[in-house]
Amino acid sequence: MRLSRRGLLRAGLAGTAATALGGLASGCAVPTGSTGRNMVLWYWSGGLSDTVVKKAKARYGGSVDLDAIQIGGYYRSKLITTLAGRAHIPDIAGLRGEDMASYLPNADQFVDLRTLGAEKLKDRYLDWKWQQAVAPDGSLIGLPIDVGPVVHYYQPAVYERGGLPHEPSDVSRELDTWEKFFAAGERLKKRLPGTYILTDVVSVFEMSIGQGTTRFVDEDRHFIGDGPHVRACWDRAVEAKRRGIVSNIVAGTPDSISATEKGKLPSQLNASWAAGDLKLAYPKTEGHWRVADCPGGPSNVGGSFLAITKACREPERAFEIISWMLDARNQAQGFVDAGLFPSTPASYGMPKLREPDPFFGGQITMDVFGPAAEKIPVAFNSPYDIALGQPIRDEIKNVGVLGKDPAKAWEDAMGKCRRIAKHLGVTF
Repeated sequence: MRLSRRGLLRAGLAGTAATALGGLASGCAVPTGSTGRNMVLWYWSGGLSDTVVKKAKARYGGSVDLDAIQIGGYYRSKLITTLAGRAHIPDIAGLRGEDMASYLPNADQFVDLRTLGAEKLKDRYLDWKWQQAVAPDGSLIGLPIDVGPVVHYYQPAVYERGGLPHEPSDVSRELDTWEKFFAAGERLKKRLPGTYILTDVVSVFEMSIGQGTTRFVDEDRHFIGDGPHVRACWDRAVEAKRRGIVSNIVAGTPDSISATEKGKLPSQLNASWAAGDLKLAYPKTEGHWRVADCPGGPSNVGGSFLAITKACREPERAFEIISWMLDARNQAQGFVDAGLFPSTPASYGMPKLREPDPFFGGQITMDVFGPAAEKIPVAFNSPYDIALGQPIRDEIKNVGVLGKDPAKAWEDAMGKCRRIAKHLGVTF
């Protein structure tokens, strides 16, 4: 799950998701999903723990045949198409967190989990994540699978050579604001020429947006992406570029891998799931990393849900299955198996999540991940946020990678947003 996965095609689909689902007129017969003992679960690769899925099949096999299917490609568009076609609809469906706002206006296509007793389970989950699945009519259309608290990954040996704090508690305390983080980047570059504390400006913009409570479109379907809260995040990213603390190396390239291994790119701001990416991309750096708090406060990237469609013939049994799969113990297993950070705080103290991590020098990373997850602010997410946020993300990337003039980039972003807003019926 990477920030770059939100491409233009994905953004375009986001704006039309409500329209596509809205075409399912009310008053029609509820489509049939499962038949007999069959119950179908749709999710994507890495979206659930294979261990937990296997155990669920065995646990409930006496009453239902759970057919868990990994759907490849553009998952959301396939689910929307299937719902619209009223055929072969899964009983249980995974819903990506970044897509949830697109499903909420069409909550009638899913079972309101409150009718099945979900409110009794509310205290299990992070409140801010629970709220993301609450539709405008108050119905609850999904139980949280995971979240993606953002942290500061860094190489302590490089920080120490650069004259920066290098113990996790010291980094969290002394680089707790964006200004302190930027100033540290300047000191690092001065002491160790060719070393950059940031790999790109997009991460600064993205994490800053996530630290707030408002996004790009408000509850009244009005574009607010030109407001001071977004402009402050934009200006912060531009400032990072202006101060020369951002690398020009393209992330994911051989040059980037080499620079990271040599300590020239010793820092990343990314979600909990990125720990797995670091281990896969830079195996030679095992033991060279630590985890600290993100500058500027908690932020989140990613995290999904399990929903029950109206096509399900046995919603009570489906709810029994998903509530078991997503309890604290199984969410802890999901983190061990697939890096799915639990949405259940009770998981954070479990022994299997408190093992010292050799890749991070024996640090118990849950001491950072857990508190970050619990402090993420509640924010309103609009069905149109992805579509109307993408031009701004594209243009700040142009500033960072291509050196585009920030004023021109902002002007171009607002022009694109204006055209998209008009097409989607969002007031500007």
